[in-house]
Amino acid sequence: MKFIGFFILCVSCLFLTSCSLKDKWVKKKIEKEESSKRAYILGYNIGNNAKKFLKKEEDQKIFLIGVYDSIKGKEPLLSLKKKGQKKGLPGDVSEKEVKERNKKNMEQGKEFLNKNKKKSGVKTTASGLQYKVLKDGSGKSPSATSKVEVHYQGTFIDGREFDSSYKRNQTITFPLNGVIKGWTEGLQLMKEGAKYEFYIPSELAYGASGTPGDSGIPPHSVLIFQVELIKVQ
Repeated sequence: MKFIGFFILCVSCLFLTSCSLKDKWVKKKIEKEESSKRAYILGYNIGNNAKKFLKKEEDQKIFLIGVYDSIKGKEPLLSLKKKGQKKGLPGDVSEKEVKERNKKNMEQGKEFLNKNKKKSGVKTTASGLQYKVLKDGSGKSPSATSKVEVHYQGTFIDGREFDSSYKRNQTITFPLNGVIKGWTEGLQLMKEGAKYEFYIPSELAYGASGTPGDSGIPPHSVLIFQVELIKVQ
Protein backbone atom coordinates (compact mmCIF):
# COMPACT_ATOMS: atom_id res chain seq x y z
CA MET A 1 0.00 0.00 0.00
CA LYS A 2 2.88 2.38 0.79
CA PHE A 3 4.45 1.64 -2.60
CA ILE A 4 1.16 2.33 -4.44
CA GLY A 5 0.68 5.58 -2.53
CA PHE A 6 4.25 6.63 -3.32
CA PHE A 7 3.79 5.72 -7.01
CA ILE A 8 0.59 7.78 -7.28
CA LEU A 9 2.27 10.74 -5.60
CA CYS A 10 5.30 10.58 -7.93
CA VAL A 11 3.28 10.24 -11.13
CA SER A 12 0.90 13.03 -10.10
CA CYS A 13 3.70 15.38 -9.12
CA LEU A 14 5.55 14.64 -12.37
CA PHE A 15 2.37 15.32 -14.36
CA LEU A 16 1.65 18.55 -12.55
CA THR A 17 5.26 19.74 -12.79
CA SER A 18 5.32 18.98 -16.52
CA CYS A 19 2.13 20.96 -17.01
CA SER A 20 3.66 23.91 -15.16
CA LEU A 21 6.80 23.83 -17.31
CA LYS A 22 4.80 23.58 -20.54
CA ASP A 23 2.26 26.36 -19.92
CA LYS A 24 3.72 28.49 -22.71
CA TRP A 25 3.71 25.55 -25.11
CA VAL A 26 0.07 24.76 -24.29
CA LYS A 27 -0.95 28.38 -24.76
CA LYS A 28 0.63 28.47 -28.21
CA LYS A 29 -1.07 25.19 -29.18
CA ILE A 30 -4.56 26.29 -28.14
CA GLU A 31 -4.14 29.60 -29.91
CA LYS A 32 -3.20 27.92 -33.20
CA GLU A 33 -5.06 24.59 -33.28
CA GLU A 34 -8.81 24.16 -32.83
CA SER A 35 -8.47 20.55 -31.63
CA SER A 36 -6.07 21.69 -28.89
CA LYS A 37 -8.48 24.43 -27.86
CA ARG A 38 -11.35 21.95 -27.60
CA ALA A 39 -9.15 19.55 -25.61
CA TYR A 40 -8.16 22.27 -23.14
CA ILE A 41 -11.75 23.47 -22.68
CA LEU A 42 -12.95 19.89 -22.15
CA GLY A 43 -10.22 19.22 -19.59
CA TYR A 44 -10.79 22.51 -17.80
CA ASN A 45 -14.55 21.93 -17.57
CA ILE A 46 -14.10 18.38 -16.30
CA GLY A 47 -11.65 19.62 -13.68
CA ASN A 48 -13.94 22.49 -12.71
CA ASN A 49 -16.79 20.06 -12.11
CA ALA A 50 -14.59 17.43 -10.42
CA LYS A 51 -13.22 19.82 -7.80
CA LYS A 52 -16.69 20.02 -6.22
CA PHE A 53 -16.33 16.36 -5.22
CA LEU A 54 -12.57 16.10 -4.73
CA LYS A 55 -11.59 18.04 -1.64
CA LYS A 56 -8.51 16.02 -0.64
CA GLU A 57 -5.30 16.60 -2.55
CA GLU A 58 -4.54 12.87 -2.76
CA ASP A 59 -8.00 12.27 -4.29
CA GLN A 60 -7.29 14.93 -6.90
CA LYS A 61 -4.06 13.14 -7.82
CA ILE A 62 -5.81 9.77 -8.03
CA PHE A 63 -8.46 11.40 -10.22
CA LEU A 64 -5.75 12.50 -12.70
CA ILE A 65 -4.41 8.95 -12.88
CA GLY A 66 -7.96 7.63 -13.44
CA VAL A 67 -8.42 10.06 -16.33
CA TYR A 68 -5.08 9.04 -17.83
CA ASP A 69 -5.86 5.31 -17.54
CA SER A 70 -9.26 5.82 -19.18
CA ILE A 71 -7.87 7.83 -22.12
CA LYS A 72 -5.14 5.25 -22.71
CA GLY A 73 -7.66 2.39 -22.61
CA LYS A 74 -6.06 0.69 -19.59
CA GLU A 75 -7.94 -1.77 -17.44
CA PRO A 76 -9.38 -0.03 -14.35
CA LEU A 77 -7.68 -0.75 -11.03
CA LEU A 78 -11.03 -1.72 -9.52
CA SER A 79 -14.41 -2.89 -10.75
CA LEU A 80 -16.65 -0.04 -11.94
CA LYS A 81 -19.82 -2.09 -11.76
CA LYS A 82 -21.55 -3.72 -8.84
CA LYS A 83 -24.63 -5.91 -8.76
CA GLY A 84 -27.76 -3.90 -9.60
CA GLN A 85 -25.75 -0.83 -10.45
CA LYS A 86 -24.97 0.97 -13.68
CA LYS A 87 -21.36 1.22 -14.79
CA GLY A 88 -19.54 4.43 -14.08
CA LEU A 89 -22.18 6.19 -12.00
CA PRO A 90 -20.78 7.83 -8.85
CA GLY A 91 -22.53 7.29 -5.57
CA ASP A 92 -23.54 3.66 -6.30
CA VAL A 93 -26.78 4.62 -8.04
CA SER A 94 -28.96 1.63 -8.89
CA GLU A 95 -30.31 1.06 -12.41
CA LYS A 96 -33.86 1.53 -11.11
CA GLU A 97 -32.96 4.95 -9.72
CA VAL A 98 -31.31 5.87 -13.01
CA LYS A 99 -34.44 4.95 -15.00
CA GLU A 100 -36.68 6.91 -12.63
CA ARG A 101 -34.38 9.94 -12.83
CA ASN A 102 -34.29 9.78 -16.63
CA LYS A 103 -38.08 9.47 -16.85
CA LYS A 104 -38.55 12.46 -14.56
CA ASN A 105 -36.03 14.47 -16.59
CA MET A 106 -37.88 13.67 -19.82
CA GLU A 107 -41.26 14.66 -18.36
CA GLN A 108 -39.93 17.92 -16.94
CA GLY A 109 -38.31 18.76 -20.28
CA LYS A 110 -41.53 18.21 -22.23
CA GLU A 111 -43.52 20.25 -19.73
CA PHE A 112 -41.02 23.11 -19.97
CA LEU A 113 -41.09 23.19 -23.77
CA ASN A 114 -44.90 23.06 -23.91
CA LYS A 115 -45.15 26.09 -21.64
CA ASN A 116 -42.20 27.93 -23.14
CA LYS A 117 -43.49 27.86 -26.74
CA LYS A 118 -46.52 29.90 -25.65
CA LYS A 119 -44.41 32.73 -24.29
CA SER A 120 -44.15 36.05 -26.12
CA GLY A 121 -41.33 36.21 -28.66
CA VAL A 122 -40.61 32.47 -28.68
CA LYS A 123 -40.69 30.77 -32.08
CA THR A 124 -40.63 27.06 -32.86
CA THR A 125 -39.10 25.42 -35.94
CA ALA A 126 -40.31 22.23 -37.66
CA SER A 127 -37.71 20.17 -35.75
CA GLY A 128 -39.00 21.38 -32.38
CA LEU A 129 -36.18 23.83 -31.75
CA GLN A 130 -37.41 26.92 -29.89
CA TYR A 131 -35.68 30.27 -30.03
CA LYS A 132 -36.04 33.91 -29.08
CA VAL A 133 -34.28 36.86 -30.68
CA LEU A 134 -32.52 38.91 -28.01
CA LYS A 135 -30.62 41.10 -30.46
CA ASP A 136 -30.76 41.34 -34.25
CA GLY A 137 -27.61 41.13 -36.34
CA SER A 138 -26.66 42.80 -39.61
CA GLY A 139 -23.84 40.62 -40.93
CA LYS A 140 -23.90 37.40 -42.92
CA SER A 141 -25.53 34.11 -41.90
CA PRO A 142 -23.62 30.81 -41.74
CA SER A 143 -24.35 27.67 -43.73
CA ALA A 144 -24.41 24.19 -42.19
CA THR A 145 -20.71 23.74 -42.98
CA SER A 146 -19.46 27.22 -42.03
CA LYS A 147 -16.92 27.81 -39.29
CA VAL A 148 -18.27 30.27 -36.73
CA GLU A 149 -16.97 32.25 -33.77
CA VAL A 150 -19.39 32.61 -30.86
CA HIS A 151 -19.83 33.58 -27.24
CA TYR A 152 -22.34 31.50 -25.30
CA GLN A 153 -23.81 30.45 -21.97
CA GLY A 154 -25.49 27.10 -21.37
CA THR A 155 -27.98 26.39 -18.58
CA PHE A 156 -30.43 23.68 -17.57
CA ILE A 157 -34.15 24.48 -17.36
CA ASP A 158 -33.82 25.05 -13.61
CA GLY A 159 -31.32 27.85 -14.25
CA ARG A 160 -28.13 26.00 -13.30
CA GLU A 161 -25.22 26.92 -15.54
CA PHE A 162 -23.13 24.08 -16.97
CA ASP A 163 -20.89 25.96 -19.40
CA SER A 164 -20.01 29.52 -20.39
CA SER A 165 -17.46 31.03 -22.76
CA TYR A 166 -18.19 34.37 -21.09
CA LYS A 167 -16.79 33.06 -17.81
CA ARG A 168 -13.64 31.91 -19.58
CA ASN A 169 -13.50 35.31 -21.27
CA GLN A 170 -12.72 33.57 -24.54
CA THR A 171 -14.85 33.05 -27.64
CA ILE A 172 -14.89 29.63 -29.29
CA THR A 173 -14.61 28.81 -33.00
CA PHE A 174 -15.89 25.58 -34.52
CA PRO A 175 -17.39 24.09 -37.71
CA LEU A 176 -21.18 24.26 -37.52
CA ASN A 177 -21.60 20.66 -38.63
CA GLY A 178 -19.49 19.43 -35.72
CA VAL A 179 -21.82 20.38 -32.86
CA ILE A 180 -25.25 19.33 -31.58
CA LYS A 181 -28.16 19.51 -34.03
CA GLY A 182 -29.83 22.35 -32.15
CA TRP A 183 -26.78 24.56 -32.68
CA THR A 184 -26.31 23.54 -36.32
CA GLU A 185 -29.90 24.51 -37.08
CA GLY A 186 -30.20 27.48 -34.76
CA LEU A 187 -27.09 29.39 -35.73
CA GLN A 188 -28.12 29.32 -39.40
CA LEU A 189 -31.07 31.51 -38.39
CA MET A 190 -28.69 34.18 -37.08
CA LYS A 191 -26.65 36.95 -38.64
CA GLU A 192 -23.31 38.23 -37.40
CA GLY A 193 -23.84 40.49 -34.39
CA ALA A 194 -27.07 38.75 -33.35
CA LYS A 195 -27.79 37.22 -29.97
CA TYR A 196 -30.41 34.49 -29.63
CA GLU A 197 -31.69 32.30 -26.84
CA PHE A 198 -32.23 28.68 -27.87
CA TYR A 199 -34.38 26.13 -26.05
CA ILE A 200 -33.11 22.80 -27.33
CA PRO A 201 -35.05 19.53 -26.94
CA SER A 202 -32.90 16.61 -25.82
CA GLU A 203 -33.19 14.88 -29.21
CA LEU A 204 -31.47 17.93 -30.75
CA ALA A 205 -28.87 17.99 -27.98
CA TYR A 206 -27.35 14.98 -26.18
CA GLY A 207 -30.43 12.73 -26.26
CA ALA A 208 -30.90 9.64 -24.13
CA SER A 209 -27.17 9.23 -23.46
CA GLY A 210 -26.32 12.68 -22.10
CA THR A 211 -22.61 13.28 -21.48
CA PRO A 212 -20.39 11.18 -19.20
CA GLY A 213 -19.98 11.79 -15.49
CA ASP A 214 -22.18 12.77 -12.60
CA SER A 215 -21.51 16.44 -13.36
CA GLY A 216 -22.13 16.12 -17.11
CA ILE A 217 -25.37 16.58 -19.07
CA PRO A 218 -28.00 14.14 -17.74
CA PRO A 219 -29.93 12.02 -20.28
CA HIS A 220 -33.05 13.62 -21.84
CA SER A 221 -31.99 17.13 -20.83
CA VAL A 222 -33.58 20.17 -22.44
CA LEU A 223 -30.82 22.78 -22.70
CA ILE A 224 -30.98 26.57 -22.86
CA PHE A 225 -28.26 28.48 -24.66
CA GLN A 226 -27.74 32.19 -25.08
CA VAL A 227 -25.56 32.47 -28.16
CA GLU A 228 -23.90 35.53 -29.65
CA LEU A 229 -22.70 35.08 -33.25
CA ILE A 230 -19.45 37.02 -33.49
CA LYS A 231 -18.19 36.04 -36.91
CA VAL A 232 -18.77 33.66 -39.84
CA GLN A 233 -15.40 32.57 -41.21
